[in-house]
Amino acid sequence: MAEKVQNQTLHIAKSSKKDEFYTQLIDIEIELEYYKEHFKGKTVFCNCDDPRVSNFFNYFFYNFEELGLKKLIASCYNNKEHNLFNNYSTVNGYYAEYSGNKDGNKINRPEEINIIAFKEDGDFRSVESINLLKQSDIVVTNPPFSLFREYVDQLIKYDKKFLIIGNINAITYKEIFKLIKDNRAWLGIHLGRGISGFIVPEHYELYGSEARIDDLGNRIVSPNNCLWLTNLDISKRHEDIVLTKTYFGNEIDYPKYDNYDAINVNKTQNIPKDYRGFMGVPITFLHKFNPDQFELVKFRKGNDDKDLSINGKCPYFRILIKNKRLQM
Repeated sequence: MAEKVQNQTLHIAKSSKKDEFYTQLIDIEIELEYYKEHFKGKTVFCNCDDPRVSNFFNYFFYNFEELGLKKLIASCYNNKEHNLFNNYSTVNGYYAEYSGNKDGNKINRPEEINIIAFKEDGDFRSVESINLLKQSDIVVTNPPFSLFREYVDQLIKYDKKFLIIGNINAITYKEIFKLIKDNRAWLGIHLGRGISGFIVPEHYELYGSEARIDDLGNRIVSPNNCLWLTNLDISKRHEDIVLTKTYFGNEIDYPKYDNYDAINVNKTQNIPKDYRGFMGVPITFLHKFNPDQFELVKFRKGNDDKDLSINGKCPYFRILIKNKRLQM
């Protein structure tokens, strides 16, 4: 029961449009470690981040020279309501720009950050924020989960590289799955418990058995149902899933669907190495998905456009795949 309540946290956030889930620095550091080669000479935009307190901004600010960044921009939405960091000193949104230290000693000083007020509220959809987006090369942030589809659509529209956090269920959205199927986006390194939790404001309830208050007094919720979504390619993405199971001789373990000519595989680790046809796998398969090894065929639906079923019962969302290695 505790786990069920815990996993409701971000669902509640979505339905009530409570989007104040602030990413911890440790989670940013362990994910970004895999992508450093992408940032040299680039302008990074954190467009859902208060530069005074954002751990995304802090990460890029203090690693500016190591990453070889050209420029760092962070923009802050101000909805004039109570939130974790709002001190009501401004009525508009604002953004910060940083282009490296001026004295060449590689010591980055906060006073060198140039903070500029927006004329509007700083929403990522505003003309002012979009103008900054056009100047950027890579977007890295934790966007509002309640606006995730719209947020990703904007990144695609302006042809931006990105590394962002979302709810695991985002991969079930038809718009997001299509991007993954078309090899225009994919899952990052960490998901689920690999993302340790989010800092939340005082007025948020601390859900779940892993909710806590850390040594700095931060209130942290760990829903364990988030992921990184990106279109930055890394070598780890092209590592084959090691297959050890066989279909032939174990057919009883792989029942066929009622409404599609494919076998059901309950766990990624159970994908048979000798099956040439279509297979239905859990959505968590996408965390291990190597586009050189497997083809994504279809999501969730059978030939009758109804959910895939076995003897009239529907397993949780399945992705239909095919092994490319066996088609050669």
